[in-house]
Amino acid sequence: MVCTTMSGRKSPASSMNTIDDHILKDQSEIEAAKAVGNDGKVRHLEEELKGLEEYKAHHPEDAHDPSPLEVYCDLNPEAAECRIYDD
Repeated sequence: MVCTTMSGRKSPASSMNTIDDHILKDQSEIEAAKAVGNDGKVRHLEEELKGLEEYKAHHPEDAHDPSPLEVYCDLNPEAAECRIYDD
């Protein structure tokens, strides 16, 4: 899965191949943000990390790095954004 921006360039998240890579990156960034006292970034990354860890627990056989929408829908399947309609 390759993420691209509207301009066609790869987004920063696309550099990660697996969910484990993404988890490690978030853990590293949390420590760096704590070191400089960026509490807002720490909260954001901790929330993202929690979602990734829950997604991984729900899908142990799936190693791909999920999109934010995939994580959201895994945690909130009843949300309107996550509904799937059959034609």
